[in-house]
Amino acid sequence: MSFYTSLSGLKGAQTDMSVISNNIANAGSIGFKRSKAQFGDIFASSPTQSTKMIAGQGQRLNGITQQFTQGSYESSEKTLDMAIVGEGMFVVKGDPPREQVTYTRNGAFTATPDRNVIDSTGQKLQLLPVDADGNVTDNTLAGAFDFVLPPGAPSDPTAQLVNVSIGLDGLVSATFANGEAQVLGKVAMATFPAMEGLRPVGDAHWQSSGESGPPTIDAATNGPMGAIRSGALERSNVDITEELVMLIGAQRNFQANAKAIEGASQLSQTIINMR
Repeated sequence: MSFYTSLSGLKGAQTDMSVISNNIANAGSIGFKRSKAQFGDIFASSPTQSTKMIAGQGQRLNGITQQFTQGSYESSEKTLDMAIVGEGMFVVKGDPPREQVTYTRNGAFTATPDRNVIDSTGQKLQLLPVDADGNVTDNTLAGAFDFVLPPGAPSDPTAQLVNVSIGLDGLVSATFANGEAQVLGKVAMATFPAMEGLRPVGDAHWQSSGESGPPTIDAATNGPMGAIRSGALERSNVDITEELVMLIGAQRNFQANAKAIEGASQLSQTIINMR
């Protein structure tokens, strides 16, 4: 039985090292959120047995949880680079026919030749409609629409776009060569009842799940959504020093469990060789 007890410890330490290694590998990934492996002990006995006479039977993986703490920020010279100061996430949508909606903290957005604003995976950033005063008129996923840069002023299509500004509340305003200004909408953001339940799909993107609960869609500066900082990017929340210390601890746990298996093997060999 001690073989299987130590084997569970080996598997746990190996999983821990894999999670930590993934964190370290993504220390430079924009919007990445570190994960942490959580373990529990295995203990089993029948109702008629005294638990004082039974040893534990090893450990098991309870789950790998994501840590949605704030990452550090770096300045950028691009207006379409955005960082969130708060708990919100950007809402992006894929191409037809699926038009899959995902959520991200990676605010490195760029404009395509057809003037769509997309993220690093090619998904389109979503905006919420606003009235003349800049108030959101529809805060649902169905009401959100693609962020598309206008080719010209509403009153004069020949007047080219010269500037786009994004406020702390996510209000997107366009200025044209003739001095005319146009409000395009507010950047759509989402929060969830249980952020740790979001399903990661890679590239710092997540999908909603039954464990995360349904998204709450709104603009920045409303509730826990936070504010939007244009011209900045949020880096990963990985602390290299902390991860390296945890990696050393996981390695020591692996070595200790391997030593326990070696000791059990020597004991078994001694018993087999007895005459």
